[in-house]
Amino acid sequence: MAPGAARLCVLLLLVLQLGRATPLVVKPDAGLDVPRAEAAPPHKKAPQFMLDFFNAVTAAEGTPKSQTEILEGNTVRSFEDKGHNREGFHVFNLSSFSREEKIIKAEFRWFRKKQKQKFYLGNSHGPHFYKVNLYEVLDSRVKPWRGNLITSRLVPLHTQGWEVFNITDMVSKWILNSQENGAILVTTTFLSGNWMEAAVSSAKRDGRDGRSTDKNAYLVIFSDDGRAGANKSGQGQPENHETLSRRRRASSAFPPLNRPQTCQRVPLYVDFDEIGWSGWIISPRGYNAYHCKGSCPFPLGVGLRATNHATVRSIMHALKLSRDQVEAPCCVPDRLQSISLLYFDDEENVVLKQYDDMVALSCGCH
Repeated sequence: MAPGAARLCVLLLLVLQLGRATPLVVKPDAGLDVPRAEAAPPHKKAPQFMLDFFNAVTAAEGTPKSQTEILEGNTVRSFEDKGHNREGFHVFNLSSFSREEKIIKAEFRWFRKKQKQKFYLGNSHGPHFYKVNLYEVLDSRVKPWRGNLITSRLVPLHTQGWEVFNITDMVSKWILNSQENGAILVTTTFLSGNWMEAAVSSAKRDGRDGRSTDKNAYLVIFSDDGRAGANKSGQGQPENHETLSRRRRASSAFPPLNRPQTCQRVPLYVDFDEIGWSGWIISPRGYNAYHCKGSCPFPLGVGLRATNHATVRSIMHALKLSRDQVEAPCCVPDRLQSISLLYFDDEENVVLKQYDDMVALSCGCH
């Protein structure tokens, strides 16, 4: 069993022993690679596009897929704009990004606000589009000023919404140079080249649901930390308490026989609130990890999914053919599945990350 899985196992056993009497706040072990278990400020909300990403990777449609198959990489980080509302100037703190991760894609997400006023050019109306220019800020110590032109785009004048710009090369350069802060200047002009008033002051609505937000710009980085699980087999779907109760009722319809229960998979619902992680995990609120329970009796049948090593070990144990004490094979997970967590990191950025080997798909005698 991997060190991270072993530490998680110990943590879950601790929770089960303590029960529900008192809330348990546990700081996650480094082996699981999760941030501190500290509650985020109550006013903090995840941007709608990050919630959409999470919903996309957890949708139960057909054969489950891993996050890397649906999105690019196993980690998506959204960095809030730290530009303090300086017009057109957007700064991002990248200190929480691990330099060991591989950047796959970086996006600048910018909210353009609808221009309600009418523009006149002589006796005729102005155009229906305006030009957005993105510059890399080279020196912001005195005042922000445009440097290298990153990209330009024409956008509608009388509609609003999020614009997504690919800035992978520039962000890769920032990370390569260990640059913890990167800045972007956005300018808007008419097609004639004349300056226009800022197209965005603040994004009052985020996405389709009208959720309020304080930010009108985000830097989003898709990356891969290289931690591909050896037994990864698709994306896990969190089960709620109602589904778990149905499973328990179904299993109670068949009373156990007067013999030891053989190796099988049984439910194990992990409630993040009970272990003190609900303050920083946005979604899901919990999930069914399952665990393996039961004996591996001699002789090992086909249904016990025994390995060749376990079969030989079972024979040696039953016949006591070894000078050293040989234990019987154990009932353990033989296929594991990943799930994705949406959470706040230490810098209060919203992160979507796939964690491998979090759900026991099947059990066998090993």
